[in-house]
Amino acid sequence: MTDLAVLPLTFSPEVAKARAEGSAIVALESTIITHGMPFPQNVETAQRVESEVRAHGAIPATIAIMNHRIHIGLTGAELQALGQATNVAKLSRADLAACLATGGTGATTVAATMICAHLAGIPVFATGGIGGVHRGAETSFDISADLRELAETPVTVVAAGAKAILDLPKTLEYLETMGVPVIAYGQDDFPAFWSRSSGLKAPLRMDRAADIAAAHRMRSLLCLPGGQLVANPIPVEAEISRAEIMPHIETALSEAAAAGIAAKAVTPFLLSRLFELTDGRSLVANIALVLSNARLAAAIASALRDPV
Repeated sequence: MTDLAVLPLTFSPEVAKARAEGSAIVALESTIITHGMPFPQNVETAQRVESEVRAHGAIPATIAIMNHRIHIGLTGAELQALGQATNVAKLSRADLAACLATGGTGATTVAATMICAHLAGIPVFATGGIGGVHRGAETSFDISADLRELAETPVTVVAAGAKAILDLPKTLEYLETMGVPVIAYGQDDFPAFWSRSSGLKAPLRMDRAADIAAAHRMRSLLCLPGGQLVANPIPVEAEISRAEIMPHIETALSEAAAAGIAAKAVTPFLLSRLFELTDGRSLVANIALVLSNARLAAAIASALRDPV
């Protein structure tokens, strides 16, 4: 790992204190703030997720790019400012360095958050759902950089599976090819974001945060590159079944294709359209699953701090 002294890292006071005390820390992405929902709901949701991490024994580190610096953890004022900022870049591996070099404001996707968390020595990251192989990728080659990042960067990522708008069988095949462990938490099926089951069996199952932490340690001991994807199903009470959500997804996908929407614009369009088609239920479910993932990530981060 690069010497921290030469990296453009700025730690919030809370995260700096946690690092000094050896406390468990959970990384959080910032695109949910800038590209996920409007102000002030975006800030309120981010605050709820951070509070959930704290309530379960870890310190939250929301990551964003501002003024040539990677901010590992945001103060209350910084979170408010980011939530109201305009022209915020949605950053992945390809454009992270450029945004830092030019002094832009950027929100981190799964891939960029993994990179920044690893630079800061944070091994666990909670998000909503990862990107993956898009429908029609055999001709468009539209595959999220999140998958390659999971194969390269040693961070355990807790998500509610991959977003159900994707080609989930191809996403699992890609992860298998890249050697990424896909661990379903507490069930055999691979979850599909808003739904607890995708109809696909997950390659691995674990029922305890301590086992996931032990697997993370073992990968490091074996010098295996890359991280782990922990697929944590949405809570039962917040689920939207596949039978209900899939027709809406097909409608949104057809509309996106007809409008010529592509690349980074696809996912925000689809999520916005699904909010409309489900009368807001998709967003309620999204918030519930992010909170659930925050709780599990805090448990894994705490287990990594326990003596072996």
